[in-house]
Amino acid sequence: MTMNEATPSADPNAGKTPLVEMRDISIAFGGIKAVDHASTDLYPGEVVGLLGHNGAGKSTLIKILSGAYARDHGTIMVDGKEATITNPRQAKDYGIETIYQTLALADNVDAAANLYLGRELLTRWGTLDDAAMEAETRKVMGRLNPNFKRFKDPVKQLSGGQRQSVAIARAIHFNARILIMDEPTAALGPAETEQVGQLIHELKKDGIGIFLISHDIHDVFDLADRVVVMKNGAIVGSAKTTDVTKDEVLGMIILGKCPAGAIPGPGALAD
Repeated sequence: MTMNEATPSADPNAGKTPLVEMRDISIAFGGIKAVDHASTDLYPGEVVGLLGHNGAGKSTLIKILSGAYARDHGTIMVDGKEATITNPRQAKDYGIETIYQTLALADNVDAAANLYLGRELLTRWGTLDDAAMEAETRKVMGRLNPNFKRFKDPVKQLSGGQRQSVAIARAIHFNARILIMDEPTAALGPAETEQVGQLIHELKKDGIGIFLISHDIHDVFDLADRVVVMKNGAIVGSAKTTDVTKDEVLGMIILGKCPAGAIPGPGALAD
């Protein structure tokens, strides 16, 4: 049997409860379906790469999970139970955090101030407890990125990889279990991209599930356990990265053609 004739291999998550499951999700804007009956899931310690051209629906699907958009149809399950997510605060209550490409950091303050932005610790006198916030920041950064040392510097002076570390630390410090990363390496060089890859590896070891949105197919194959491809708002198919080639995934993205090593979705091109 050749690589192109491969069939999907055994599912290591069979019988397990997904961290999150999106079933039959649809949303339309002005009568145009941006997401059309899409279903996908994510398991603890897993990275799922979400791929597709601009306008394919991947960002819209993820914005429904993050609470930025309210879906028209479908169900979201967290830990096997139906979840009510109609705004970002509700998503955070379920342990869902989003790290956007812009990172949304306050450039003029340090890592600790960013970690506790809007959730600052106070002393008994009602003043900012800078020492406690720095101590907790050092603790979480020590686990996530032991090489991070620039705790006193404004984050605008940090490298792209270090800024990613701060954004990820802020998410996981407040008990994120489901992390959405939007183009995490888009503006990074090779060394910083490798650093983000190491961060993702640490998150996986902690059982955090990650949806990774990226245009870089090489990045996805380096970081993701599975890929889910969307086209015209629908799921073309999903596959473990070990079961498909990069060329086959490109065929899914461009043509909507689902290879033998993938599980076809409703958006797959009919034979």
